[in-house]
Amino acid sequence: MGDSVGMYEDILAELARAADVLKNGGVVAFPTDTVYGLGARADNPAAVRRIFEIKERPLGQALPLLVSDAAQALSVAGDVSEVAQRLMVHFWPGALTLVMPCASWVPEVVTAGGSTIAVRVPAHLLTLHLIKAAGGPLIGTSANVHGRPSPVTAEEVWEQLGGRVDLVVNGGHTPDGVESTIVDVTVDPPRILRQGMITSEDIKSIIEG
Repeated sequence: MGDSVGMYEDILAELARAADVLKNGGVVAFPTDTVYGLGARADNPAAVRRIFEIKERPLGQALPLLVSDAAQALSVAGDVSEVAQRLMVHFWPGALTLVMPCASWVPEVVTAGGSTIAVRVPAHLLTLHLIKAAGGPLIGTSANVHGRPSPVTAEEVWEQLGGRVDLVVNGGHTPDGVESTIVDVTVDPPRILRQGMITSEDIKSIIEG
């Protein structure tokens, strides 16, 4: 019992440190329900640019956001369609990323100058705690060097990114290890851009239902 309490207190302390790093413009790697993510405050363009440098990712590629709930998703999306709302209700929190029209406040470096934003509510208590503690939506791209496999442990993050990040939150092996399914709901009918944890059949059943 004592060991469990100690481990719980340790991870809470680590999350508190991670939230402070994010609030101060840092970049943190953390576990999600799919793979390890690399995050910064979405409203900090300089921190977001560091993510591109760390990942060796081309600047012209948009980055996804992680939010704590559907209400926070409304703050980053300029418009939420009826179909998008149905998908949110059915699959969030979970491994579904929705591409929606972007709110005007989101920095251009996040969207690569586009008019849409990719948003997800992760089904992972540590991630949700971190988003709330950091005070706003976080970049939620995979914590890997561009083109290399997405990490599912903190050790794999260190192997790829080493000392490039300010902090790595060790939350053990991620539950799923498979990236989210991405659906573009700005078109009619919605289009699946990437097949991930959630199948196309599951998506279609909700869209058509």
